[in-house]
Amino acid sequence: MTHFLTKASLAALLALCTIPATVSTAAAAGPQTSFDVEAQYHRPIRGCSPMHAVRKARDFGLRDARITRMSPRVVVVAGRERRGWDRITFANVRGCPLIRR
Repeated sequence: MTHFLTKASLAALLALCTIPATVSTAAAAGPQTSFDVEAQYHRPIRGCSPMHAVRKARDFGLRDARITRMSPRVVVVAGRERRGWDRITFANVRGCPLIRR
């Protein structure tokens, strides 16, 4: 029983000590600081962005690369190669992995 009372009193003491620390930190941050934090937050891209797919297709050697089809599963980029027209298919997930060339 004494161990329980010791642990409960220690937990209550820690809880009471943290309340003033959180209030002073929140008061120090003005409205401008919270605005800056919200302005710097960028939503992560879950799928393959069109710009990333075109950039990757250019790295694979396609010139004049353009998005021809975009679905929830694939992103198709078409362009010219040395031998003529070609298209590259990327998966519509993060990182744009190559499916078909």
